[in-house]
Amino acid sequence: MSSQVPGAGRFAPSPSGDLHLGNLRTALLAWLFARSTGRAFLMRIEDLDRVRPGAEQRQLADLTAIGIDWDGDLVHQSRRTGRYADAVDTLDAAGLTYECFCTRREIQQAVTAPHGPDGHYPGTCRDLTAAQRQEKRDSGRPPALRLRADLAAFTVHDLLRGPHTGLVDDVVLRRGDGVPAYNLAVVVDDAAQGIDQVVRGDDLLGSAPRQAYLASLLGLPVPVYAHVPLALNADGQRLAKRDGAVTLADQRAAGRDPHAVRGLLARTLGLAEPGERPSMPDLLDRFDPDVLPRDPWVFVPDAPP
Repeated sequence: MSSQVPGAGRFAPSPSGDLHLGNLRTALLAWLFARSTGRAFLMRIEDLDRVRPGAEQRQLADLTAIGIDWDGDLVHQSRRTGRYADAVDTLDAAGLTYECFCTRREIQQAVTAPHGPDGHYPGTCRDLTAAQRQEKRDSGRPPALRLRADLAAFTVHDLLRGPHTGLVDDVVLRRGDGVPAYNLAVVVDDAAQGIDQVVRGDDLLGSAPRQAYLASLLGLPVPVYAHVPLALNADGQRLAKRDGAVTLADQRAAGRDPHAVRGLLARTLGLAEPGERPSMPDLLDRFDPDVLPRDPWVFVPDAPP
């Protein structure tokens, strides 16, 4: 590894269940990207929502078993809510927030209308009058807090895709139940931890322009991204536990130890031959982002190791 440079990479799982092979593959890539560039590698537990007892411990044990290590202490988002509140206060003081009373169903119906882009909030509550807001509050519906975006698109740099311009909308900053929203928390945490390289699944590519724009509004640095191809099942859908032996525990039960699993993951990245069990230093020596596969990996449960 080269001498350490300022900045860091990270892996940030949500403790909602066991990691599957696609998650482990992304974690391995995040580790390789960081270590190959001399960055620190950090572990953050995104536990603001959907926490399943024991999941965090099993996730960390599985990551360790396949050879992934990290620097410093674990960071838990649930212990950092004061930072998120400060960020909301900053945006609110700049006139960049507003209350949103829409239900999930109302938003879904609005964004699927012919005039609206898929998945983007159409601004239903953006220009409510004070009287209209008070009427909705009086109805007992707790409001979420949204960003008042002042542009429609933002460009980020992706190490695998180059410049990527994506749509920006009025993202939620704080949910109606008071919980900080993911898009806000991840931006605040990455900046606070000095993370300048974000490696994650390419299903999150559409979130990058929103998050980078939000960082710019808060005066925070924007990281460089690498959105890596997902692991899919035979039907072309995102890998999930229902797809068979997809967790490390499943693989162990099928006779494949963690070293063999690491070899399997490395093979899907073009870093190992069939049946090979390279070490983490071996993978680091072989790692070259320019030759990584750009297509998804289709997992076949009964394929040989």
